[in-house]
Amino acid sequence: MPVGVGLIGLGMAVKPHILSLRELEAEGRVRIVGGFSPSHERRLAFSRQWDAPVFDRQEDLLARPDLDLVLILTPPGTHLPIAEAAAAAGKHMLVEKPVEISVSRGEALAGAAEAAGVRCAICLQHRFRPAALRLKAVIDKGDLGQILSASASIRWWRDDAYFQQPGRGMKARDGGGVLLTQAIHTLDLLLHLMGPHKDVAGFASTSPLRTIDTEDVTAAAIRFHGGAIGVLDATSVARPGYPERIEIAGTRGSAFLETLQLTVNRSDGTTEIVGSSRSGGGGADPMAFDHGPHRAVITEMLDAIEQRREPSNNVRSALHVQRLIEALLADAATRA
Repeated sequence: MPVGVGLIGLGMAVKPHILSLRELEAEGRVRIVGGFSPSHERRLAFSRQWDAPVFDRQEDLLARPDLDLVLILTPPGTHLPIAEAAAAAGKHMLVEKPVEISVSRGEALAGAAEAAGVRCAICLQHRFRPAALRLKAVIDKGDLGQILSASASIRWWRDDAYFQQPGRGMKARDGGGVLLTQAIHTLDLLLHLMGPHKDVAGFASTSPLRTIDTEDVTAAAIRFHGGAIGVLDATSVARPGYPERIEIAGTRGSAFLETLQLTVNRSDGTTEIVGSSRSGGGGADPMAFDHGPHRAVITEMLDAIEQRREPSNNVRSALHVQRLIEALLADAATRA
């Protein structure tokens, strides 16, 4: 039977999700029950653009007996109460990044899903890009040997129009700046590949380019539990925006991942290249990317529901990156 899917939050994040759902609906895997937003204008625009049902009240959508899975696509600080309502209604959930605006609220969200016996996954789609999947397999197989060093560089740009949306870049709405809102994708992938951090020394500041109360320039040194040392460089002030990169070096080779292209250089002299180098949303248009990885995220959730197992991207797995971000910003603030 197709899985009944609803969407809560019909703003900028909805496009790759609805495109993925339309394809999966055509294949008979899902049935779009409808969407909800507290904004009448957004409900109307969503209904017209995507020819999909909308609900005037969140509780009406959650009360639908044919609803199995809820996509929570609202601003981070609203995720917890929506997730609690969805869990109480017995609905599985896929939550847009980050889990919430803080680790403590993220843990409360995960706990609500677990207490209700529903599955809850996170949309951090970089893990599902083909080149990233291949790099994960290369590392897990031991092709690079003992990992010694790693780095992540996210030198993106966000223009004035991006920050014109009320609350954008403010702690009250987003919970954080470049780390929690933009760089979280690449940083999450770094931890997905390397494992959790052990300790971090960080620096963070806010540029004079925009009136926000969150960081948009950051740097850090990271030590991982596995023993490797890494560095992070993340900003949203690098006009016009450059491809994000992850570089990993081990005793038997190294790997270079730039957006959608992976290059692996092994100690035996062989080189492997996977994917192609293309834009990934690092410029002024944050939605300038292919929706294929989003479809993979949703497909993994559908498989988990049907097979009655935890999704590989369960929501607790995303708390590792939020713990790192909080530790980095705390160190930047206190130099402790």
